[in-house]
Amino acid sequence: MNVEIAGLKLKNPVMTASGTFGYGEEYSDYVDLNRLGGI
Repeated sequence: MNVEIAGLKLKNPVMTASGTFGYGEEYSDYVDLNRLGGI
């Protein structure tokens, strides 16, 4: 499911929030980071 927000095209509308997801690397064992729209 693609989404475009303010001209930014994302593969997925699911995004993580700054601070709650760290840099994302910490969760790479649990979540396929390539499937997220943004980190």
